[in-house]
Amino acid sequence: MRYENPTDEKIRRLLSNARTIAVVGASSKPDRPSNGVMRKLLSVGYRVIPVNPGESEVLGQKAYASLADIPGKVDIVDVFRRAEETPPIADEAVAIGAGALWLQSGIWNDDAAARGVAGGLTVVMDSCLGAMHSVLGVPVKAR
Repeated sequence: MRYENPTDEKIRRLLSNARTIAVVGASSKPDRPSNGVMRKLLSVGYRVIPVNPGESEVLGQKAYASLADIPGKVDIVDVFRRAEETPPIADEAVAIGAGALWLQSGIWNDDAAARGVAGGLTVVMDSCLGAMHSVLGVPVKAR
């Protein structure tokens, strides 16, 4: 059976309650989708942590090589990687105690979803986190 994303209401609650979002595959290149989504998330008040071993900083935020290297709690792991690379990322998200695994538009992997759900994560796939924030009318975070 194919995984089904949570309802809009559950996603709205997830985004409303989240404070820290790790962006796996974040890029300092302004033309990359991850850069645009990071910019959007920062502008609405989230703490955004880039995760990419090839970056030291993205949009003024210190980058980390892996999820395990991030100090502190991560609420959502937002993934900009190929679908076949997502199951181990789901395992890492579970291991760090994240609350959710979010696979960006065009990324769908039922194995990653199953691993995330089994580890207690809310899983959203094939959806742009930045766009959903706007579409669902999630309030801007106080700074």
